[in-house]
Amino acid sequence: MARILIVDDAAFMRMMIKDILTKNGHEVVAEAADGAQAVEKYKEFRPDLVTMDITMPEMDGITALKEIKKIDSNAKVIMCSAMGQQAMVIDAIQAGAKDFIVKPFQADRVIEAINKTLG
Repeated sequence: MARILIVDDAAFMRMMIKDILTKNGHEVVAEAADGAQAVEKYKEFRPDLVTMDITMPEMDGITALKEIKKIDSNAKVIMCSAMGQQAMVIDAIQAGAKDFIVKPFQADRVIEAINKTLG
């Protein structure tokens, strides 16, 4: 079981991921609606893993990923992207993301990515 921070500007998407995670025995310790909030929540909760949307207002997911990596170089972050964001996914992996999941979310893929990342 992991302590997870969910980051997405869409409350509906956060709810979908939370549902998948809690049904699989994980604990969602915090949620954030943008990258700036994600960095603050990471500092506060120090989760085992973060699911991070790429496209958000205020601060995007890749910038937030870089900021979180500055705080904790061992941070485990899985990026969430819509189809057609391959270039951004590559940027995210280069910035230190461990994996990515594509929207719309498939429960088995989300859990596979989390289990692989937690190793």
